[in-house]
Amino acid sequence: MRGGNGWEDAPATSDVRIEQLFIPSSIDAPDAADFLAAVEVSRKVRMQTWGSDDLAYAPLEKLLELDDPYERQVILVAKVDGEIVGIADIALPLTDNLDLAEFTLDILPEYQGQGVGRQLLEAAEAFARDEGRTRILIDTNHPGASLHEFDADQLVPGSGQGFVPLGSREVEFARRTGYTLQHIEQFSACSLPLDTKLVAELEAEAQEANNGRYRLHHWTDRCPDRWLESVAALENQAGGGALPIAGGGDDGMVLDARILREAEDVTIAQGRRTVVTAVEHIATETLVGLTTISVLAQRQDVVFQDDTVVLQEHRGNKLGLLIKVANMERLTEQFPDARVIYTWNAPENRYLLTVNRQLGFTTAGVTGIWQKELPDLGPSRS
Repeated sequence: MRGGNGWEDAPATSDVRIEQLFIPSSIDAPDAADFLAAVEVSRKVRMQTWGSDDLAYAPLEKLLELDDPYERQVILVAKVDGEIVGIADIALPLTDNLDLAEFTLDILPEYQGQGVGRQLLEAAEAFARDEGRTRILIDTNHPGASLHEFDADQLVPGSGQGFVPLGSREVEFARRTGYTLQHIEQFSACSLPLDTKLVAELEAEAQEANNGRYRLHHWTDRCPDRWLESVAALENQAGGGALPIAGGGDDGMVLDARILREAEDVTIAQGRRTVVTAVEHIATETLVGLTTISVLAQRQDVVFQDDTVVLQEHRGNKLGLLIKVANMERLTEQFPDARVIYTWNAPENRYLLTVNRQLGFTTAGVTGIWQKELPDLGPSRS
């Protein structure tokens, strides 16, 4: 779950109890109270960080997400006097990167600064080590206003692109607990629907650049049979990443038609919808670009731009602009309640950032991705 925050370094509090969250069979089950409370913690933290709960899961959405054959999720909770005050969401890839665990830490605002975050992180690291995971990723989230406050006090990642505010308590916590900033993702938002005049101008610009050499194709949820192998080849050539599945091509998995169909089944079972626009090079009858937007089952007013892929040899024809405009228009036709679309981009991806600005995206903040290598100590004794 992206977009959380609300943890910091402090002396440990003795009355915190850490335990694994029980996952109920449904959100209406008698034993679902703790699960619902944990989801509410995440919602409140996102309200604190971003000023809205757009990035928070609804309870049913979170429950459905946990049933994922590509990724195992375990949630640890911190309780004070029986009340859940913090969570550590642990994601364990099951197909590739079997040394990796990804953590999301959320601490209620009124319990921050009391050592809850440190105790949860230590428990999550011990759990990951027992699972054979030694490479840990965490993120810190920084709204746009906080970036301006710390303009003169920046921490730049090893990539040399972007920064997080060095004075942030989350940044201080990550550094003190042994994490190193790896890279930055720029978080942007765009209001929907797009302005009709803007759409016409951008479509004309893109069509002029590609000069009739390309043709668009659209689908929702399931790729047509005729394009399955083409989409797999496109993903593999581009290094993956456009598919909204855990363990997808960006994790090193070689995609094929069978895996794509399985991924679609998982997405549909989780209640998510996927709006896709692909672009075909007419002369070779091959797909050379693809962009996808994910729509959550419980929040169709908030949608998410997944990655956009255009093969290197076909760049320079404004295909990224062409397919993104077309896909956002198709989204509005199918899901008229959508009012905002969010996306994350690497700062070095200047082309897509330029396209996003043309579409009306504005920077909402940044996410810092941090990594730590755990020492191989064997099974923990906790």
